[in-house]
Amino acid sequence: MRYLLVLCLTLAGTFAARPADVTLPVLKVGSEVYSNVTIIGTNTTHLTFTHSRGMGSVKLKNLPPELQKQFYYNNEKASEAEAKQHEADSQFRVDTIARAAALKSASTNRALTGAVRPPTLDENGDPVLETIYARSFRGERPPQIIVDRWAGPSINSVEGKFVLVDFWASWCEPALRAIPQLNALQSAYRDKLVVIGLSDESVEDLQKLKSPEIRYYVGTDQQARTRTAVEVRALPHVLLMDPKGIVRYEGVPDYLTSEVFERLAKKYSE
Repeated sequence: MRYLLVLCLTLAGTFAARPADVTLPVLKVGSEVYSNVTIIGTNTTHLTFTHSRGMGSVKLKNLPPELQKQFYYNNEKASEAEAKQHEADSQFRVDTIARAAALKSASTNRALTGAVRPPTLDENGDPVLETIYARSFRGERPPQIIVDRWAGPSINSVEGKFVLVDFWASWCEPALRAIPQLNALQSAYRDKLVVIGLSDESVEDLQKLKSPEIRYYVGTDQQARTRTAVEVRALPHVLLMDPKGIVRYEGVPDYLTSEVFERLAKKYSE
């Protein structure tokens, strides 16, 4: 795979370097008991480790006093760190709400003002939209495509295939109207194309959508990291990347027809 499709699993905090091979036969934290524990890392507030059932993370303040001392727990510094993290989390929620409101407003306004003009052809004969509501990456590699969780089946590999990422939301009428077209592309070109619908809604909210039925991969990036990096200002917005990870089409999905895809696939297949 020539570009990164990143499945991010986030643990609490940012952990420092791993302590020198600290192992514990048993770690008891409250009512939880972990066995065969190997410490992976610590920070001011948390301890993270592997154990017989997988991976865990606990607050240092909940450890027995002897372990708090072993891992240099400082209650004053931990309280300060937790207060800063709480403030950062609160600001993130405020910023997220503001960004979502702006995106909804822009998407609605675009829908009300009519369709984007059809594409023209550049000097290489590739389709170019005069207006896109995002930063342009055509002819370049886009930012990493980050998926926290899948709302259905997950992708095993995109090796050797084109990847179409559709930035969408279940509340966006133009995005919903594009689903049958994306279904058709995925069905017709399953051997050479992977379609991903990427939203920043929760998996639970995405799974509530029953119509139109989505017959391609759907993932969520609730922190909107990919959408923010691409600077998407209105939905839907798609990026079509060739097997080398280079964007060959971007903008509204309306003009990414079967004929357009076939032409691009023939030209840019490995």
